[in-house]
Amino acid sequence: MRTNTTKAKLAGGKVVFGAIISRHAPDLVELFGAIGYDFVMIDCEHGPMSLDEVEHMVRAAEVFGITPITRIPDHEDSTILRFLDRGVQGIIVPHVNTARVAEGVARAARYHPHGHRGMAAGGRAHDYGVGTTRDESTRWVNSQLLVIPMVEETEAVDNLDAILKVSGVDVLHVASSDLGQSMGNPAAHEVRQVMREVIPRIRAGGKLVGVGGNAPSDAAGIAEFIKLGANFVTISSLGLLRLGAEDFRKRVQAAL
Repeated sequence: MRTNTTKAKLAGGKVVFGAIISRHAPDLVELFGAIGYDFVMIDCEHGPMSLDEVEHMVRAAEVFGITPITRIPDHEDSTILRFLDRGVQGIIVPHVNTARVAEGVARAARYHPHGHRGMAAGGRAHDYGVGTTRDESTRWVNSQLLVIPMVEETEAVDNLDAILKVSGVDVLHVASSDLGQSMGNPAAHEVRQVMREVIPRIRAGGKLVGVGGNAPSDAAGIAEFIKLGANFVTISSLGLLRLGAEDFRKRVQAAL
């Protein structure tokens, strides 16, 4: 049974970084593992991947020692179950605006006594039942899982105190793009100010906090969020590719 190294690092007070990958690309998962990123966010909210493709992405993550976390498309118990049964070690859940929804997600993701996730103790998330009992594997899976609701609407910000009280939520992930849209698409600095206020509130409420919608070129802005308490950072793999490609061309031109 595999240890969730990202969860262990968070428990040790470290900041973790993850690349968002939105298409079936096991090689990219392997590359970010080789580079030393902590996790990959397999994006199935916006990305077109099938469950079989997600499973291959998870296998690539396991081989290269990087935590596979999936952003799922909705809150449904059946959706949560099917992604977790592929072996992902965390779920990022979009548009969680109330404590009731957050509690439902947390319970759907875990087995008894902490939830009601459907049993499949002979599947790949349980090493196919080889060398372990059902009780041992379900306890282990429960302990290693990361449940990460997204705070990305003003309704979630308004309900934050209640969401913070939900047991079984590990990280609250604050994302700027949809948050800004829910605010009526104001100037970027206004959205950033809300994030500056929300991040310390989440840490003070006893939860870990993630930040998304980050520009790869904005190292100072990401560092500011980390100093405010963020410790789970997602960044677009395509954005990183673009940044590297532009930097390479500029350096070559400067050397001519």
